[in-house]
Amino acid sequence: MMEVISFVALAAGLIIGLGAVGACIGIGIMGSKYLESAARQPELMGELQTKMFLLAGLIDAAFIIGTGIALWFATANPFLGQIAQAIAAGAK
Repeated sequence: MMEVISFVALAAGLIIGLGAVGACIGIGIMGSKYLESAARQPELMGELQTKMFLLAGLIDAAFIIGTGIALWFATANPFLGQIAQAIAAGAK
């Protein structure tokens, strides 16, 4: 039982950490490409800026959803009930 709790905590940390790294790298690359394209074609800066902020919101939303799922698993672990039932059925 304790192994499951420790593995869930480890998995939650990995979900949050890798999600944050991926979101930061993605937004960094997207921001650099936006600056390059705005420098090449300044007349498109407004349209590009709108698309960049929309994509930045989507990238952040994916990270926030992953963080929410990881924290849900860490606080209200749905696997513990199944394991307790399996242990109770095995004891009979």
